[in-house]
This record gives sequence, C-alpha cells and structure tokens, in this order.
Amino acid sequence: MITIGLTGWGDHDSLYTAPVSPRDKLQEYAAHFPTVEVDSAFYAVQPQRNSMKWVSDTPEGFKFVVKAYQGMTGHQRGEIPFNSKEEMFLAFIDSLQPYIEDNKLAFVLFQFPPWFDCKKQNVQYLRWCKAQMREIPCALEFRHQSWFKTGFRDGTLQFMKEEGWIHSICDEPQSGEGSIPIVLDTLDAECVLVRFHGRNIHGWQKKTHDNWREVRYLYRYNEAELKEWAGYLKELEKKTKNVYALFNNNSGGDAADNAKQMIELLGIDYEGLAPRQLGLF
Repeated sequence: MITIGLTGWGDHDSLYTAPVSPRDKLQEYAAHFPTVEVDSAFYAVQPQRNSMKWVSDTPEGFKFVVKAYQGMTGHQRGEIPFNSKEEMFLAFIDSLQPYIEDNKLAFVLFQFPPWFDCKKQNVQYLRWCKAQMREIPCALEFRHQSWFKTGFRDGTLQFMKEEGWIHSICDEPQSGEGSIPIVLDTLDAECVLVRFHGRNIHGWQKKTHDNWREVRYLYRYNEAELKEWAGYLKELEKKTKNVYALFNNNSGGDAADNAKQMIELLGIDYEGLAPRQLGLF
C-alpha cells in the first residue's frame, strides 16, 4: 500500500478553500490525506493533550509519522532541557502514547543533521537510540553523504536492517556532503519511507542567508519528475507492505498540489478519509 501525505498540516493553503481556524485545520487536512508528519515534535516534546487532540481530530486508520525531538538527533543548540538523555527519551516516548493507544502511530522519524557523519561514535549512538525506543518503530534519515559513499553504502544498509530501522529514502538536491543520494532499498518487508524535499540546490546551500529556511524547500516537481517517482513507488510497493511518501517541498506552497498529483498518477482512491468542510457557495 502506498500512503501519501505532507509534512505538517498548518501551512498548506490550497487545502483550505473555506475559512478554517488553525485549531481545526487537521480535521480538514484529514479529508485529503491519510497520513501526516508531525514536525512540531522536532521543536519541542509535545504534551499529551496535543497528541490526544490530534488523534481525536482524525478518522480511524489515519497514521502519524512523528519526527524525533531535535535533542535526540543532535540538532539542539546548547543544553537539552532535561536532566539526562535518558529522561529526554522517556518524555518523548510518553508523548507518543495517545497515538499508540489509538493505533495511529506509523513510526517515529529520526532525521540526523548534515554534520552527523559515518563514524564509529555515531554508529554507537544510533544503536543506543534504537535501544531507548524499545519496540516503537523508527525510521532513519541521514543528511551526510558519507553513509552512502562507495565502501560504506552496503554496510550502512546492512546495519540499518540488523538494527530494525525503517529506511527513509530522500529526493533532495545533490550538493555534496550535505545531501544523500536516492537509494531505493526497502530493507524491510513491512515499511519504507520516501520524503520529497525538492531539488532547489541554490536554496539548499544558502545556510548563511537570512531567508534560508524560506527558500530551502522552494520547489515544485514537474510531471516528468512525478511520473518517474510514481514508477519508483510502485517498485517499492512490490518489495514492502507499506510505502509512506511525504512531501516536504512547501516553501512555496507546492507540497499539497504535488502530493495530489502523485495520488492521481498512481490511481489511488483512499477510503475512510474525513468528510470535507463545505464552502459557503
């Protein structure tokens, strides 16, 4: 099964043709897509009251991909706001309970930063992270090219498979060490993740610019690119039970449109979506 969605639900204006309060946007989002990435969990460990509301705002069968908190992946600047790393992981796991109890957690996404390169210390940390997460399914996404360079690629994939990580395959600008190539390997018979970051290589590289975050994901996939990926997704579907595809190219508001184009190209008609809000006319 191929399950398509977006990163977050608050900034996709094309989905909300009628006035919708921020509090109600997830309900409307769930009328269009059967899954979403909770990126707010990256910036702060969310209180259970938030995840309880999000679970109640979505229909049965809806799935959440929850992004790991930045302190867990080494993005945090300065000290983590916890007494220990163990306490941080326990707090994050506690925040997941509403998703788990309602069978709406797809998996947790660990996205590591561009400076997290392939070396023994980092391999050991990945093992430690996986042990802390216990039986909770987790996807792993790298940003440093060294993990997939000649001589390391096969070892990286084998390590991920042995440790039980879900592979996060990325479509992103190829800009040297700070990006990874497309590696179409499922690793697991149960699940694989594909994330579409766009191909704006100029925006990807402008980390020192004030508007870097505004332009980094500024990209709209054209029909030829989407058709190519539709073929890749079908091939992945033959090798694994669940293929999740999340569009993150939303600096210009293109993610929702591209995701809907992909759904149409694949001829998917999702059942069990939430009812859509009716406009005034």
